[in-house]
Amino acid sequence: MTILWAIIAGLIIGLLAKLVLPGRQPIPLWLTVILGIIGGLVGNGLASAFGVGDTNGIDWIRHVLQIGVAAVLIAAITPMYAGRHHRHHHHI
Repeated sequence: MTILWAIIAGLIIGLLAKLVLPGRQPIPLWLTVILGIIGGLVGNGLASAFGVGDTNGIDWIRHVLQIGVAAVLIAAITPMYAGRHHRHHHHI
């Protein structure tokens, strides 16, 4: 069940990260989920390091950190992914 929750959380975090970024990120859903999972894990680590991992009620700061990390990852990876998969082959 933990893996399933990680995938669901990664999907939500990744999609929210794409929403806060300007423009379109032409990366596949599977990559969005993976970057969302990484963002979630790193965001949790940062929240714990800052002492805001577990607060009363909803952990807004932790969620913002998770989405922020995922957004940075998506912004960094998208140009590399798009460049690799959208090269145009010119016919002479």
